[in-house]
Amino acid sequence: MALKTPKIYVKWSFEGPSGFFMDHRAAALKNQDLRGRIMSLDKLVMRKIDFPSDKSCFLFGPRGTGKSFWLNHRFKNSIYIDLLDSETFFRLSSSPEKLESYIPEGFSDTIIVDEVQKIPKLLDEVHRLIEKYRYRFILTGSSARKLKTQDINLLAGRALTLNMHPFCCEELSSDFDLAHSLKYGHLPCAYTEKDPAAYLSSYVVTYLKEEIFQEGLTRNLGNFSRFLETASFSQGEVLNLTEIARECSLNRKLVESYFAILEDLLLAVRLPVFTRKAKRSMIQHPKFYLFDVGVFRAIRPKGPLDSPEEIEGAALETLFMQEVRAINDYYRLGYDIFYWRTSNQIEVDFIIYGEQGIHAFEIKRKSRYTSNDLRGLRLFLKDYPMSKAYLLYGGAKRYYEEGIQIIPIDEAIHEIHQMLTSRC
Repeated sequence: MALKTPKIYVKWSFEGPSGFFMDHRAAALKNQDLRGRIMSLDKLVMRKIDFPSDKSCFLFGPRGTGKSFWLNHRFKNSIYIDLLDSETFFRLSSSPEKLESYIPEGFSDTIIVDEVQKIPKLLDEVHRLIEKYRYRFILTGSSARKLKTQDINLLAGRALTLNMHPFCCEELSSDFDLAHSLKYGHLPCAYTEKDPAAYLSSYVVTYLKEEIFQEGLTRNLGNFSRFLETASFSQGEVLNLTEIARECSLNRKLVESYFAILEDLLLAVRLPVFTRKAKRSMIQHPKFYLFDVGVFRAIRPKGPLDSPEEIEGAALETLFMQEVRAINDYYRLGYDIFYWRTSNQIEVDFIIYGEQGIHAFEIKRKSRYTSNDLRGLRLFLKDYPMSKAYLLYGGAKRYYEEGIQIIPIDEAIHEIHQMLTSRC
């Protein structure tokens, strides 16, 4: 499959409360090894996240997902307080009560505080101002670590918590290209930079490594870098902390703390095993995923001993996982995400569980499936007959076998919302 590299001509517009449209003309992405083929993306790219019009909220998301860029353009009349600005940071960290001095008397629009986790005690002042003046705040963060560890006031339920993810296929709509997404992921700059591979490499160096070190989250950047590369081999795999610790010559407790850092910075998730009313012996260890397929591929070392199938299979699972997470959050579907694996190693890649039902997904990159590929789904349906089961694969035709829907992945990726809202 030839890779379509998008040329994005996008601008901001404000048509509706949930609208997010990008506002700059980006150069065409060039990919020499794929003969520079260009795909033109002339449509406006609208984010699916929706804000309440009358309530303050937190907006969490990893760095690079477009939070600040979006808010600056979506809320043109807002007051924007950037805690990454050193002068602002030092002024408010020493005197949080000075936050009020940034707000004109009688102001009635939105107040945005960007990277609020930099000064957790600022939330007490935000709380006071909401109570006194009924101000509406949007508080962004790329980490909940300090907010969780310092027993911080989270506004006592006066603010909703929303999440921003990388672009999802529904946002990209007909301009989504599976090959491009599997290679570069869905961070917005992976679509607008001239060289997305270079951007992703820079993202890993400047954020995942250097900034984590500067924030004091680890004392040894070399150890953390070694851990990060080793952990990337566990993408989509059951975590074995002892084995990872041995591979990167670190103690197990330190490796566990590094995984916790990745989760607190919203850069990774650990999926637990689905054990509700289990009818057979199940394993207990979680599976691990970095949050974006492009970031995973930028971290994952590649060499002559690495089979393409290993990386491509993990990439496909990652893309599906990040799509489910985005759709689940944006539409507030309320699902929890698990995987299912018995003690004798029969597995289903993803179990999506919530009030609307149980959905089981097996992901295969190959163009032809076999009866053995349905084994885990068949066993899961035997234990949970009320479930809906899907095999998503790299072929071109749909089939139905033994209660299992078999769907081409490049079609299914656009139908996740529909699948998750169909009652079991």
